[in-house]
Amino acid sequence: MNRTVAALAPIASRWQMLLLTVVLAAAVSFFVAPAAFPVGQAETVRAPVIKLNDDRFGNILATRGRKALYYWNVEKRANGRVRCTGACARAWPPLVVRSRAAVPRRVAGIPGRFGVIRRPDGRLQVTHRGLPVYTYAHEGPNQVLCDNVNGWFVVRL
Repeated sequence: MNRTVAALAPIASRWQMLLLTVVLAAAVSFFVAPAAFPVGQAETVRAPVIKLNDDRFGNILATRGRKALYYWNVEKRANGRVRCTGACARAWPPLVVRSRAAVPRRVAGIPGRFGVIRRPDGRLQVTHRGLPVYTYAHEGPNQVLCDNVNGWFVVRL
């Protein structure tokens, strides 16, 4: 019996060391990690949107590629639920991201909150003030061609 206890002692010691290592790693990440990052999420995530000044509409919301962003009144009446799919989404491409973490809740200099909504095809679409946002397929950078066209409105800031 003494031999069995002596043989198990190194195993118990290894398990104790492993447990201690895990506990210490968790403690370090709990206390050190928050100090390594800024308090505001806006500084840690590069937003997929910018504020763009347009000659006719003033400050508007745009993609980083300087394409104007729009919302659709049909979705506004549907409490922000996605209604633009299929041919609509080909004409009005949604602003999509790979993950929720890619969209900060707030963006410095831009009023309103941002978020994401899951589209029927499973992709994540950026929202502003609770509404999904879209570009227009036939517009280039720095253009606003479709404000107040068939219920589509440029997002004014």
